[in-house]
Amino acid sequence: MAQAPSSTSRAAAPGDDRATAALVRAAAHAGVEHLVLISVIGADRVPLGYFRTKRRAEEAVESSGLPWTTLRAAQFHSLVLTAVRSMARLPVVPAPGGLRFQPVDPRDVATRLLELTLGGPSGRVADLAGPGVYRLDELVRSYLAAQGRRRPFVPVRVPGRAGAAYRAGDNLALDTADLGRRTWEAYLAEQLAATAAQPA
Repeated sequence: MAQAPSSTSRAAAPGDDRATAALVRAAAHAGVEHLVLISVIGADRVPLGYFRTKRRAEEAVESSGLPWTTLRAAQFHSLVLTAVRSMARLPVVPAPGGLRFQPVDPRDVATRLLELTLGGPSGRVADLAGPGVYRLDELVRSYLAAQGRRRPFVPVRVPGRAGAAYRAGDNLALDTADLGRRTWEAYLAEQLAATAAQPA
């Protein structure tokens, strides 16, 4: 009989709660000794479908009967950059009031996940976020400034319970003990330099 793997990990994506539940069943059948999940900060606080899906994935792991570890991370720098690039193309950029992010470098998350996977099951560990908190318009402005471009901004309000959750900082980890090392500014400079170095 093949030796059972000692650990496995799963990164939940939107709509991925059922896939995570299927993985949990397979892991239990295989005798996995440590199940590691990456989730998102605010999974149980921000009333949006994406966050609810993440929370259901967490619950599938927590109720699996397997030893587990869950790390909630902030949005990756790379995801934020994709959104910022799209917004910077608009002739007028919306500036949602109270919408803040604490983006984290994917390499910092990967390092932390490796540590957790090699360690013992720890349940839900401290959230991992980046070292800085930014309004969405600040992120867009920094991208535009780095390219010597400007755009007009118009204030908008995010309505409903989701807007209230963001204004309350429910997607942030302001008191976390675990902060990534790489800043948004360093990541942005790195990515723009790489783009500039590509042949035309």
